[in-house]
Amino acid sequence: MAADPAPEAAAAWFAEAFETGNSLAPLPDGLAPRDRDGAEAIAAATLEALGIVPCGLRLLRRAGAATLAGPMLEARLLASGATVSLAAARHAAATAAVIGELAAPLDPAARTAPRFARLFPAVDVVASRFTAAPADDLARIADLAGLGFVVAGKGQALRPGLLEVVLAPKGSRRRAEAMDLRPAFAEAAAEARRWGGLPKGALLVVAGLTPPLPAEGVLRARLGALGAAEAAFTS
Repeated sequence: MAADPAPEAAAAWFAEAFETGNSLAPLPDGLAPRDRDGAEAIAAATLEALGIVPCGLRLLRRAGAATLAGPMLEARLLASGATVSLAAARHAAATAAVIGELAAPLDPAARTAPRFARLFPAVDVVASRFTAAPADDLARIADLAGLGFVVAGKGQALRPGLLEVVLAPKGSRRRAEAMDLRPAFAEAAAEARRWGGLPKGALLVVAGLTPPLPAEGVLRARLGALGAAEAAFTS
């Protein structure tokens, strides 16, 4: 039986793509992850190679497919109204998202609901370091679960609950959908605990609250009483 590929070898490819902006060809068979643990090990090794400490965890929900979880990076967090260059976000698509700033540490041994100091409305931009979008989820997990950028609005001291959520081009009207954020945050917290927990002040990001839209023009995510966030896109 072939030995599992060393995550550091594949991580070197991803780290170079982050640093240079160059895109990646598909990972060779000898470097491609064989399971979720291997894919997550590559993501962790990529951050170590770059000298980056994650500021939290991002959960990407997808209709009809398994959720993806990966590290959240402070450098990929932008303020509402920011312009995202599509040259730095290949295969980009956007969904509405919510960010929770932890008011207390997330103990890996606990099962209680996470406590938040503030919640933020956001536009999540999924992207890829690959030249061609990968066909399998293991490659996506290794690629930081498709983390592009997260564009956040103003935070509020609001508890997770039922909110009317919508993502639409700015100035257009679309019907909002009622969504209970508590199950989504529970899933994100479970993933964070599986990874070893998070400290107070860390972020839990839940993306994929709406169907994805093409990353073009100006998109506005509104989350009921929580407010809104806007992201603009340029080629």
